[in-house]
Amino acid sequence: MADERPDTVRSPLDQAADRAGRELAHVRAEGFAAGRLRLRQLEVTIVIAVQAGLAAALAALLAQRLLGPGAHVFAPAAAVGTIATAIGQRARRTFELLVGVGLGIVVGDVLRDLLGSGSWQTGLVVTLAIATALLVAGRGGALVGQAGGTAVLIATLAPVEPGLELPRIFDALVGGMVGLLVVALLLPVNPLRVLDRATEPVVTTLTTELDAVARALATRDADAAIRSLERMRALDADVGRLNDALSGAEEVVTLAPVRWHRRARFHRYAEAAQHLERVILYARSVARRSATALQYGEPIPPTLAEAVTRLSEAVRMMRHECRGAEDLTDTRRLVRESAELAGRAWAQGVRSYGDGVVTDLRTADSEVLRATGCDPDDANRIVRTAAGAGEAELRPPLRAHLARAVPRDPRARRLTRVARRRRGRPDAFRPPTRTPRPT
Repeated sequence: MADERPDTVRSPLDQAADRAGRELAHVRAEGFAAGRLRLRQLEVTIVIAVQAGLAAALAALLAQRLLGPGAHVFAPAAAVGTIATAIGQRARRTFELLVGVGLGIVVGDVLRDLLGSGSWQTGLVVTLAIATALLVAGRGGALVGQAGGTAVLIATLAPVEPGLELPRIFDALVGGMVGLLVVALLLPVNPLRVLDRATEPVVTTLTTELDAVARALATRDADAAIRSLERMRALDADVGRLNDALSGAEEVVTLAPVRWHRRARFHRYAEAAQHLERVILYARSVARRSATALQYGEPIPPTLAEAVTRLSEAVRMMRHECRGAEDLTDTRRLVRESAELAGRAWAQGVRSYGDGVVTDLRTADSEVLRATGCDPDDANRIVRTAAGAGEAELRPPLRAHLARAVPRDPRARRLTRVARRRRGRPDAFRPPTRTPRPT
């Protein structure tokens, strides 16, 4: 009878087909993620465009009503400049805009009165206005730009059309206030939604690659670990967008009264997002040390791969619980399981690079606990206790040496010598006596 067992030997063609399938799936996933990113960018673009248009219309209307008839160009321009600046920096942008206009007017008026008007006077006015703004701000930005632009207007138009100073200040004030009003009251974004959408690609990529590192450890595939490391290194752009989203959400919950009830959830979400960047750094180190350990042929206990998987599940659960305003108990439970499995792996026997993987895992676990609100000392203690419990399951501590009573008190030692003399035993602690020589 013929052997009907399936053939486990795979041909190179089958292996190449599997690799091609995995690469195709990865390309599809990246394309899907890129499509979602474009949709998010499109939504943000539409919101900012609507905010800018509404702010420009309101600024022009208020400038006409409050400042009288005339070409109030700078009020809508200031409103658009406030809206179109980086999310999370609009309040600072408005303050810098007003300070820059004030500096430009002061420097321009003083130098025009001293030097008069002309081409070289205009160049000198702009030079000194920008130098003063740089000294005040310490860097470039809206303050420097507005100081230079206002100085140009004062140096060139003030001789022809006097009285530009006060209208420009009021235009800047109206435009900046209208821009903040639109952002804070009329069309405020949902800060938690902004944070969640910025966190999604970071968490998805991180957890997916941690799972890939765990599979690489289980199958001893060093190349797969290296590929995961490269993909985690590409997270810098997503992390930058997450930091921008944090700034924007903080601005909204600070300025918009209709979003004040979300402050507590925002602060918890922001705490988790800030620690997530550190978790990424240690996850990269886990992938790098895993690849090196596999390349050197070091032993990899199965529980080490399970510990990496638990870390991935903890990060995924943390995002889920932050979104749902739930208690973070499940995240902490998964972190303790990851640390315990890491302790078991260390007790089963690892070498230098495997020991580095265990250390990085425990540090990443501590960072996840800090993201849930734990104090740093408490987080380290929880991870240390869980890892010690995992080690003790395979290497229970030796307690035989604890049963030996070692007398340390000098009085107890003297009693021991007396007891030995009474039993006729030599005194181990008495120095030998010298016999005197006969004279």
